[in-house]
Amino acid sequence: MQTYSLRPALVIVDMQNCFMAEGGSFHKLGYRRDHYQQIIPAVQEAYRRARALRMPVIFSKAVRERSGIDLLDRVHRILPPKRLERIRRAHIAIRDTWDADIIEALQPASDDLIVEKRRDSIFQDTELELWLRAMRVDTLVFTGIDTAICVEPSLRDAFNRGYDVVLLADATASREHDFYETTLREVQDNFGLVLQVSQFFDRLERQRNGRFLLQRPSILA
Repeated sequence: MQTYSLRPALVIVDMQNCFMAEGGSFHKLGYRRDHYQQIIPAVQEAYRRARALRMPVIFSKAVRERSGIDLLDRVHRILPPKRLERIRRAHIAIRDTWDADIIEALQPASDDLIVEKRRDSIFQDTELELWLRAMRVDTLVFTGIDTAICVEPSLRDAFNRGYDVVLLADATASREHDFYETTLREVQDNFGLVLQVSQFFDRLERQRNGRFLLQRPSILA
């Protein structure tokens, strides 16, 4: 069985009221949220186990300025009609509002890191990479939403910057299930490991100096 030596961090992408909660922006817009809500227990389990292992945890939050200066339609002339309609109907995740807050079921601890981002990737115009270098992290373990819209661009950016990547399949979701399935296939074929939360943490053993050993599950060998 293949074994990897890792210095990982858990990444929890955009688990916010605006996307998931009753009364949030997506609820008001009439968008389905059931796929998002179904992964809350799996993300909670990943978070609990990462904290127990003293693994760094990074939350991301999509934020927008109240003025709208950072909206996509201030930069792009060509946007898909659905995305443009959403922007024009509601400004989502305005900074310092309940809408932008992380859901109550998954509150960060005081020593967790929170990355505020204005675009899909957690790396775009954020301080994340500086923090990763300071912690000597070499592997990012991805959870959260939306699998195809924000998780995948973040994972691709991580891979292209030289980080190893793991996607926890039962702890991420898309509003459209076929988009979710496509991302899982792309990651497994081209970028890294796709595992369940239990597959990853059950095979993870903490070593010295913040390193871990991960046994590759035999079903993936």
